[in-house]
Amino acid sequence: MERVAALRREVDLPAILVGGIRSLQDMDAVLESGIDIAVSPPGKIIKNLTSLSGGEQALVAIAIYFAILAVNPAPFCILDEIEAALDDVNVVRYASYLRRITSHTQFIVITHRRGTMEEADVLYGVTMQEDGVSKLLRLDVNEVDIKLIS
Repeated sequence: MERVAALRREVDLPAILVGGIRSLQDMDAVLESGIDIAVSPPGKIIKNLTSLSGGEQALVAIAIYFAILAVNPAPFCILDEIEAALDDVNVVRYASYLRRITSHTQFIVITHRRGTMEEADVLYGVTMQEDGVSKLLRLDVNEVDIKLIS
């Protein structure tokens, strides 16, 4: 129950779920019944997870994942396009929150989203300049003065 209480405190991530009400409701028999998640995206009534859009569901899942990391930190994490369903505004929110928590956990992030790339320290890319031959590109963002352009 202590872990559930700690997770409930940490899941309050206003930087990601702007305007939303987040609550984890532990049932009487948590191990048998699971966890019920109710959220209220900005300007909407409280809904359960299944009635949210794909982007809203992704945002809730990301917030819960970050809350778990806050309660039980890992030395590093690999995130594979977890922000793919988010709109551009929420990608920027996600990426700036991710930037703030890199002091505790190192992240390897696979993404195609510009907003996420703009918060990276180092970018790696793979390109195929000739058939069957891949080339690895590396860009240390701290050594460049400009952000990515369209």
